[in-house]
Amino acid sequence: MDMLKGEQIAAENLTDWRKLAQGLHARYVVDDFGTGARFVVAVGEAGDALGHHPRVSMGNGYVDLKLVSDDAIYRDDEGAEHVVEWVTQQDIDLARRITEIAADHEVVAEPASVSDIEFGLDTAHSATIAPVWAALLTGSAESQGRGTPSDEIRDATGRVPNLWFGEADDHEARRQRFHVEVYVAPEVAEQRVAAALAAGGTVIDDSDAPSLTVIADQDGNEGVICVDVSAAGVSGS
Repeated sequence: MDMLKGEQIAAENLTDWRKLAQGLHARYVVDDFGTGARFVVAVGEAGDALGHHPRVSMGNGYVDLKLVSDDAIYRDDEGAEHVVEWVTQQDIDLARRITEIAADHEVVAEPASVSDIEFGLDTAHSATIAPVWAALLTGSAESQGRGTPSDEIRDATGRVPNLWFGEADDHEARRQRFHVEVYVAPEVAEQRVAAALAAGGTVIDDSDAPSLTVIADQDGNEGVICVDVSAAGVSGS
């Protein structure tokens, strides 16, 4: 099944869901564990009917859901097909069904609360160092390149954040090469940046805001607030 572009996802108007990184994310507020469990059972039954299921995480007062297809098809500029981890129509269909189930169970979506974390590592030698990070993060060489045409590290069980590799000059001066990327809902990005600044951080690059805002702490360590503006129907600056 073909991967969907951001504009296609935005056109679906999935009010309970936000596109973060590769997948669709939703948080539902529940009064107690039993309510959450019954909601998850109903979601599971809907997934059985469609032959597709979300990743689920439950905690005190919430149920977090992520929808992503492991077998989405991406076509590069040369027309070659790659199997990637991304949103497809089956994710859209199940997201709509889950929204209906949430209404039936009287649980409320809190889309502004969703977030996703990824690691970035700038290097000129991703093919060389990726096996080391695959072993460190997941214990499996199969996590290198899984669900992506690059050397990116992705754990099939979602135990650890994805690690992707950015381009770096082989001879550039020593600098921080690791950074954390925090994907948030579009409506809270400005607030998240403001909170980081109030805590002592500094914006060092907002040329791609609101898609990417790079913030440094007082020691110069960098993190990035990320928003998928295309899937939200938001224009970049």
